[in-house]
Amino acid sequence: MDDWASHVRSELALELPDEDIGEDLDDCLDFYRLGSKPRCEEIEYLALVRDARDRIDRGWTA
Repeated sequence: MDDWASHVRSELALELPDEDIGEDLDDCLDFYRLGSKPRCEEIEYLALVRDARDRIDRGWTA
């Protein structure tokens, strides 16, 4: 699972190169301040982080 989580976080870091993505994606979501980015960027950021978190939770699927 750790290899899968690292892989997903690496993909996320490539999609969000200007963000500091930590080990715990729940922390990224919990500590995110709504309104700190333009609305369209905020929606994309939150969707990408939630999707990555969900992919990690589901585990690797072909």
